[in-house]
Amino acid sequence: HGSVALPGIMRSGSVGGPDTFNMGTMPSAQQQITTGQMHRGHMPPLVSLAQQALMGTINSSMQAVQQAQADLGEVDNLPPLGQDIASRVWIQNKVDESKHEIHSQVDAITAGTASVVNLTAGDPTDTDYTAVGCAITTISSNLTEMSKGVKLLAALMEDEVGGGQSLMGAARTLAGAVSDLLKAVEPSSGEPRQTVLTAAGSIGQASGDLLRQMGEGETDEKFQDILMNLAKAVANAAAMLVLKAKNVAQVAEDPVLQNRVIAAATQCALSTSQLVACTKVVSPTISSPVCQEQLVEAGRLVERSVEGCVKACQAATDEDELLKHVGVAAGTVSQALSDLLQHVRHYASCGEPIGRYDQATDTIMTVTESIFTSMGDAGEMVRQARVLAQATSDLVNAMRSDAEADTDVDSSKKLLAAAKLLADATARMVEAAKGAAAYPENEDQQQRLREAAEGLRVATNAAAQNAIKKKLVNRLENAAKQAAAAATQTIAASQNAAASNKNTVSHQQLVHSCKAVADHIPQLVQGMRSSQAQPEDLGAQLSLIIASQNFLQPGSKMVTSAKSAVPTVADQAAAMQLGQCAKNLATCLAELRTATQKAHEACGPLEIDSALNTVHTLKNELQDAKMAALEGQLKPLPGESLEKCAQDLGSTSKAVGSSMAQLLTCAAQGNEHYTGVAARETAQALKTLAQAARGVAASTTDPQSAAAMLDSAGHVMEGSAMLIHEAHQALVSPGDAESQQRLAQVAKAVSHSLNNCVNCLPGQKDVDMALRSIGEASKKLLVENLPPCSKSFQEAQSDLNHTAAELNHSAGEVVHSSRGTSSQLAVASRKFSEDFDEFLDAGIEMAGHTQSTDDQIQVIGNLKNISMASSKLLLAAKSLSVDPGAANAKNLLAAAARAVTESINQLITLCTQQAPGQKECDNALRELEAVRGLLDNPNEPVSELSYFDCIESVMENSKAAHTHDAIAEAAQLMKEAVDDIMVTLNEAASEGGMVGGMVESIAEAIGRLDEGTPPEPDGSFVDYQTTMVKFSKAIAITAQEMMTKSVTCPEELGGLASQVTVDYSQLAHQGRLAASTAEPEEVGFQIKSRVQELGHGCIFLVQKAGALQMSPTDSFTKRELIECARAVTEKVSMVLSALQAGNKGTQACITAASSVSGIIADLDTTIMFASAGTLNSENDESFADHRESILKTAKALVEDTKLLVAGAASSQDKLAQAAQSSAKTITQLTEVVKLGAASMGSEDPETQVVLINAVRDVAKALAELIGATKCAAGKPADDPSMYQLKSAAKVMVTNVTSLLKTVKAVEDEATRGTRALEAAIEFIKQELMVLQSKDIPEKSTTPEEFIRMTKGITTATAKAVAAGNSAQQEDVISTANLSRKVISDMLTTCKQAAYHQEVSEDVRNRALHYGVECTNGYIELLEHILLVLQKPTADQKQHLAVFSKRVAGSVTELIQTAEAMKGSEWVDPEDPTVIAETELLGAAASIEAAAKKLEQLKPRAKPKQADESLDFEEQILEAAKSIAAATSALVKSASAAQRELVAQGKVGSIPANAVDDGQWSQGLISAARMVAAATSNLCEAANASVQGHASEEKLISSAKQVAASTAQLLVACKVKADQDSEAMRRLQSALTLGVLLLQAAGNAVKRASDNLVRAAQKAAFDKAEDDSVVVKTKFVGGIAQIIAAQEEMLRKERELEEARKKLAQIRQQQYKFLPSELREDKS
Repeated sequence: HGSVALPGIMRSGSVGGPDTFNMGTMPSAQQQITTGQMHRGHMPPLVSLAQQALMGTINSSMQAVQQAQADLGEVDNLPPLGQDIASRVWIQNKVDESKHEIHSQVDAITAGTASVVNLTAGDPTDTDYTAVGCAITTISSNLTEMSKGVKLLAALMEDEVGGGQSLMGAARTLAGAVSDLLKAVEPSSGEPRQTVLTAAGSIGQASGDLLRQMGEGETDEKFQDILMNLAKAVANAAAMLVLKAKNVAQVAEDPVLQNRVIAAATQCALSTSQLVACTKVVSPTISSPVCQEQLVEAGRLVERSVEGCVKACQAATDEDELLKHVGVAAGTVSQALSDLLQHVRHYASCGEPIGRYDQATDTIMTVTESIFTSMGDAGEMVRQARVLAQATSDLVNAMRSDAEADTDVDSSKKLLAAAKLLADATARMVEAAKGAAAYPENEDQQQRLREAAEGLRVATNAAAQNAIKKKLVNRLENAAKQAAAAATQTIAASQNAAASNKNTVSHQQLVHSCKAVADHIPQLVQGMRSSQAQPEDLGAQLSLIIASQNFLQPGSKMVTSAKSAVPTVADQAAAMQLGQCAKNLATCLAELRTATQKAHEACGPLEIDSALNTVHTLKNELQDAKMAALEGQLKPLPGESLEKCAQDLGSTSKAVGSSMAQLLTCAAQGNEHYTGVAARETAQALKTLAQAARGVAASTTDPQSAAAMLDSAGHVMEGSAMLIHEAHQALVSPGDAESQQRLAQVAKAVSHSLNNCVNCLPGQKDVDMALRSIGEASKKLLVENLPPCSKSFQEAQSDLNHTAAELNHSAGEVVHSSRGTSSQLAVASRKFSEDFDEFLDAGIEMAGHTQSTDDQIQVIGNLKNISMASSKLLLAAKSLSVDPGAANAKNLLAAAARAVTESINQLITLCTQQAPGQKECDNALRELEAVRGLLDNPNEPVSELSYFDCIESVMENSKAAHTHDAIAEAAQLMKEAVDDIMVTLNEAASEGGMVGGMVESIAEAIGRLDEGTPPEPDGSFVDYQTTMVKFSKAIAITAQEMMTKSVTCPEELGGLASQVTVDYSQLAHQGRLAASTAEPEEVGFQIKSRVQELGHGCIFLVQKAGALQMSPTDSFTKRELIECARAVTEKVSMVLSALQAGNKGTQACITAASSVSGIIADLDTTIMFASAGTLNSENDESFADHRESILKTAKALVEDTKLLVAGAASSQDKLAQAAQSSAKTITQLTEVVKLGAASMGSEDPETQVVLINAVRDVAKALAELIGATKCAAGKPADDPSMYQLKSAAKVMVTNVTSLLKTVKAVEDEATRGTRALEAAIEFIKQELMVLQSKDIPEKSTTPEEFIRMTKGITTATAKAVAAGNSAQQEDVISTANLSRKVISDMLTTCKQAAYHQEVSEDVRNRALHYGVECTNGYIELLEHILLVLQKPTADQKQHLAVFSKRVAGSVTELIQTAEAMKGSEWVDPEDPTVIAETELLGAAASIEAAAKKLEQLKPRAKPKQADESLDFEEQILEAAKSIAAATSALVKSASAAQRELVAQGKVGSIPANAVDDGQWSQGLISAARMVAAATSNLCEAANASVQGHASEEKLISSAKQVAASTAQLLVACKVKADQDSEAMRRLQSALTLGVLLLQAAGNAVKRASDNLVRAAQKAAFDKAEDDSVVVKTKFVGGIAQIIAAQEEMLRKERELEEARKKLAQIRQQQYKFLPSELREDKS
């Protein structure tokens, strides 16, 4: 359908010669403009499907808005309400609820509007139309719900002059403004951007007016004024930036770049106008977090546009002056923006100040916690004590001034007494701090300071209790407000999503959970409002706590239901809205849970007093209602009916009964906590009972019946008040017989009152009358002689059959009516009693006609059975009508009805035995009559059987059973697949900064800690304690890493946040089990609360990580993240201290084991330096200078070992002391041995290694011993763990003895080889025991790795035989050292490879068997060498070959076993030589890049420090730069050595001997990579340290890492190199330089650290102000009970120890050449 018009062409005419053309002008076009609505049918198609979906959303939202406008035409019609107390309370509560709901809906509307403004800001092609649709859906769905609330509120406000109509008008204005916005954002509208911004501003204005009309406007108008002024300041600054950019555009020569500048400047102006519009929109509702988020988002858009403008200007011109102006202007915009966001965030975090003592109390709580966690670091403790002294001084002064101003004498005296207590505690703390400063190494002084700080904390708690409590209650009020608002939003989103939910089941679940939450929101709002209105009322605070606790479970269920429903909602915008609301609710619930717990702890055990007050209030309300009833003025409340209230009263009466029974039990046991809980539950149930009784009375037409109902309910309240009072008295004197007796009497009276109350219900009286009638009639059966017969046998039989049928029918009616109304039950009961009377007479008449006495007795007996069954039927009917929801009530009623029918059948059968067949027919008819009623109610259960049980009972042979296994398997596979998808999605989300899922996961883990009974624990407290320590420390390390990455690499924060989430989930699970196994209970409670505290810290950290990923340049968020990470680290120390309180000794064992593993890792590094020939002494010392020190320390360690073994059977305190002492001694021992080894000089590296190996054996044995002690602690003497302890102790003694022998022999050249060999044999035997133990290794390895490790034994065997033949001590020493390494490596990899999941049990057993065989053969070889050394005869030497062949045979078997493990997937490695050179050069480049990064660093501006001459950070940077330069040279030298070796032919350039060369080359690659990675880590740590985000410990550990990897690189090169080659000499010199620099750097850091500590100690308690002290103002929970439970806090372990622990795990197998692990390094 192309155009038929062609371009005009001037053609030559048919007549010859040129044509003539007239030139001139055409008249102007005649234009006509027609206005009106374009026909939709002729609209051009929309650009995309997303826009079409948005159009659909806008259209449906438009309809919703129009409907809301129509609904707002008139107020709701309310039924007439009474004037009694309950009616007035109902009105007030409804007003409060409506105001809260409307406020939360207006919040959502303004936030949604701001979201629309932000989302539609950029290019239409980049717009996320689904998110826009979601925001519009949020606005329209909330407007719909708001209109309902406004109509109700207006009706309730009608009494106020014009109040209701004004409110309706404001709501209509808001609806109109929303309608304007929807029209403006329609994709096809073509409206200019300003129209959208104007419409949005109108919504903000209308929202503010509406809130003011209902008295809910933001109270702080000054804040709003400042907010608008700050937004305008941003706009003004942006205008200046645009002018400066315009100047750049004018001089730009390239038109493309010029246009870019103009576009960027325009975008900058646009985004700023958006920010101002957004501020106008959310200003009236700025207290809402969702509105604050939108304002922050608008700020981010401005930030990005400013960055874009600056970049465009820089690209367009080189003129420095112009660019400088642009930079200054951009800086001004950024500063104005920062001021605006700071203002918002300050409002969000602070709110109104609470009390005068708040700041000082907060500081005291925080700083005392810091003192507890700094045990061991005297300098830090003293510094914190100084801050503490200042804070308590401020608090004491504030209290004294308050006391002087107080007119109440008693109050003034109390304040002064509290101030004196606090002043005395402060004086004691100051004295203790002086002692700690004077003797920093004295642990007793530190302990005194700690105890003094604890005393000060208790005194502060007592003095400032009200301030603390007020703050916590305020936090709870805020959390309750946000949770109720979030729940309201989720309900609105659920209703909006209902229309497009494809899954009926998920929809029904969501509806059900929404209803449950909707029922709880009023109590939460009422609790929050009454607590705010009466800040001093303990009852109001407790009501809020109870309402919050009750809200958590239904709230969590709704989150789950909403999340489940999201995937089934077809409308994407509605689904997104529902998902966002569910996430927000989950976060709010997590905060509510913590706030509730904290407030509950602070408010103390007030439940009993509060319950008593509640019951007295209810009694007064019932009395008031009775007066109104007698005057005929009592009206039912809206929603109340007689039937509903009657059912409520019946069901609640049972709840009251059960809670009172619990109250009696707990009071009798003297358990105050649970008595309080039971009293609270009783009061709650009585409240519902009183409301139901009032409702029944208000719905009853007879005033006397109404008064009787209210009287009986009043008697229940009186009795309950007495019961609660007596329970309180019983707690005061538990076990008092008289008190218990009174309690039982009162309980009996209450039970009687409850029955009377229920009997006042309509219908119940009639059932009671029927029961009495049956009882009276049944007395006729008790007479000895029956009356004479008055009818013939046939007549009597006919009457019996007729009355039986009537009675059977009446029984069915009773069953039917019990599910109906009370009047129906009354009629059915009367009819049943009448029919029973007639039936009984007919039965007695029939009994008179029986021939024998026995038959007569049988008939009378049957009649008695029928009488009993009839009474049971009426009682069951009564019970069901009172409480239809009661468990099993319907089944009991059906059973009672069947019993009546069956007992009638038995009687008729007895009386009609003579007529064959008749009895069967009659019985069948009666049974059919009995069950006919069941068919009228097909949904009612008739038995306990489930649906599937019923099917199986009907179907004899169910075919479905065969498919069950297949279905189960498919379901399992499906679950695993979904779990995999979830992991992948979470990882992807975390990388993009979407952390909602992580936050929910942590919140769920926190929630599970509070769930009922934990699963049956499999282990002991010690097991869970150990695992918790591991995960706690992992979280601390990751938090530290996040601090570093926030500065250097924000994009990696997502993965770290994900790791925190996983670790916390594990920690919470273990914490739940630890809490349940801890003794006493207080410790378990403390562990649980500390883990929950940590969870909330993790949530904040994860949220900040997500925010920083979204905007990596936001300095405010960066600071917040660093604060959150520090808070997490502190909270980890709190968890560790709680664990220590549980088992102080075992916790000390865990800590000591961690320290020892770090020592072993350090010794491994030292061995590598010694092997490389670079372990030298710093001064001219000889070994003799250190010998005595080593021997003395080793003996001290033996004494510690004895104490450690004894500690397992003694108290936790003694065990803790022994563990700490042994860790301290082994540290000293390793230090003196290392000094001794260094003093021997690097000329004899093998002897150095022998000595260090000896102390390493001791350290390893000590680690095993500590582990065994931990497991055996508190166990009986015959427990298996005790035997393991004794075994570990023997090994420890053996290894210490071996060390002593080595120390004595090390200078004796004639024997030191023999000693080294003996030590090596003992070591190998111990390693063999590890292989033979049943412990499964933590990780597995590949068959390739196993083969490599096995081949090392061949070399070592050859070397051993050579040493035996030469009998030279040097050769023997070298053999001993090598033997240790190769056998240890083989045994470790043998077990790891054997336990690989793909290895069969047969192959595993073979591998372990030949591993043992090989090791035993090698031990025999070494033992024979010992023999040769003692008697070096030729015959003995010839036997060496026999032993070596046995070893070789075992090696061959091992390799064959490894081949069997490989299967068919074995592939020869690629040529490793080329890989090595490439990797080495790549590593060098990596190090140079890191060094360049360091060059750009400058030290941060320092606060004033104690020793201002100490230039710490320059030293850090210079040392780090030197190390980087040295390692770069080192790796380049290694690369040259590699090339030289290839040229010499010592390494093949093609893989002819691929295994051996590959092994060497891979080792070189690994070492080079490790040097590169370690240097990169060092640079990162230096960067972070200079910027203040990492500790000096991390820097030291990084330097040590470089040292270890450097040593490995040299060892790798030395394996094949020609010692005299040029490259090797260069490498050696590069290494020496690197080592010297490393030592220098390490010493510089250590010196600087020591200077800082000394300066801090010296400055302690100086009078001068210390500007560098910055106190974190956050509260750390600290009630006196919790403090008492803290026996001793654990010193916070630094990241250095964690790094050592990691290193220990890496080094345990020593140095490996493994391709797969190299690939891990690469990743």
